[in-house]
Amino acid sequence: MTRKTWVMAAVLIVPVCTVLATAPPGIELVATGSVAGNLLDKSGLTGSICQAGAPANCVPKAVLGGFGSDITFTGHDNVFVSAPDRGPFDGLTDVPFLDRIHFFHLVTDLASKRVQATLLDTRFLRNERGKVFLGAAGAFDPNDPQVTLRFDPEGIRVGPSGTFFVSDEYGPNIFEFDRQGNIVRRLDLPEKFFIANQSADPNAELLGNSSGRQANRGMEGLAISPDGTTLFGIMQNALLQDGALTPGTTTRVGLNGRILQLDTASGETREYVYRIEAANRGQGVSEILAINEHQFLVVERDNRSWLAAAPEAPTRKWIYKIDIDGATDVSDMVLPAGALPANVVAVQKTLFIDLLDADFGLQNNDTRAIAEKIEGLAWGPDLPDGRRLLYVVSDNDLVPQNPTQIFAFAIDEALVTSPLDYEPQFLPGPLFPPGKVMKILGQR
Repeated sequence: MTRKTWVMAAVLIVPVCTVLATAPPGIELVATGSVAGNLLDKSGLTGSICQAGAPANCVPKAVLGGFGSDITFTGHDNVFVSAPDRGPFDGLTDVPFLDRIHFFHLVTDLASKRVQATLLDTRFLRNERGKVFLGAAGAFDPNDPQVTLRFDPEGIRVGPSGTFFVSDEYGPNIFEFDRQGNIVRRLDLPEKFFIANQSADPNAELLGNSSGRQANRGMEGLAISPDGTTLFGIMQNALLQDGALTPGTTTRVGLNGRILQLDTASGETREYVYRIEAANRGQGVSEILAINEHQFLVVERDNRSWLAAAPEAPTRKWIYKIDIDGATDVSDMVLPAGALPANVVAVQKTLFIDLLDADFGLQNNDTRAIAEKIEGLAWGPDLPDGRRLLYVVSDNDLVPQNPTQIFAFAIDEALVTSPLDYEPQFLPGPLFPPGKVMKILGQR
């Protein structure tokens, strides 16, 4: 595909409406949006990035996509920030994908039942030396993490001082950045999460290590407490030492994932077991979002979709409400692949939204089908009628043929079967200049 086929800017993103319905009491799908996969971001990059070993399979370096991997509300002016993941072609490219963040303006129009998204800005993520982090799977130094540039953003949350915390699936790591994308600090994580032998080949990482995160199954989601003092990183699947794989193979069988609780000031940590429903069909956790200091929403999904390259019926696109109160701190434990010991209590799970519920009309083998990778959750500003607004976003893996889906759910706390007790996070001021927002919106 040549450069001439690409849309050259992404300021106004036209939404696409789907069939809307109500399923669980108190939870309503009120609007949908769609961001075309062939739009360009505001990085200013030119030229193409191609799949390693396949020079004809290319996308623009400035392709806008992957931002549904993580998204969060900045607290003001309907401005959200997202960090695309490691780029196209699973990080195996001829030139590295430059890691970046995007600022978006998202608005839900109840009358038209549409989510309107406008790209405001794009900024690169840089390390202490000013070098841009890279999505390239091979961009690591086995002897010096400070030199390692490979970075796969999978979770993003705003801190109380206007910085951003971003979780990295490669490490796993949690880094703090300022609003311009410059690293502020690296937070220390327990050694059990890291692998000893890194590789650009995920199978080599799986078979060449006995402990640490699974390849491409690291810290997939990140939450922050409403007061901004505590982070909660969730692993997509079980750690290798927790019975993750059938011995000697890359077949996933482990069901006991971990949530890492991290005090941002003291560095103190705790760990909890999150029981995954199944490990086949690419199933695992892809996002966590705080409701309050002990309750969260968690996305658990398979990697199937009628919209995938090889269409297949999905079976799990679920959003759970979980509670860590009463869960056992398993920091000093190795976990089994299956049933937990009697003295270990996992986090409580309650199904909150089944995105494949027939009433939503998102499961069908047609244009209303849900995307393969539902990976982003973010609270938005409350709706005019007082209901809470929850955005659910897909990750299109920067594939130009795949749009990014945005679903807006209205939640009436008085009616939901399992009460939310939602506590919003308040920030002192806007992170993106309100005047600049209005100027960009006026140019649409």
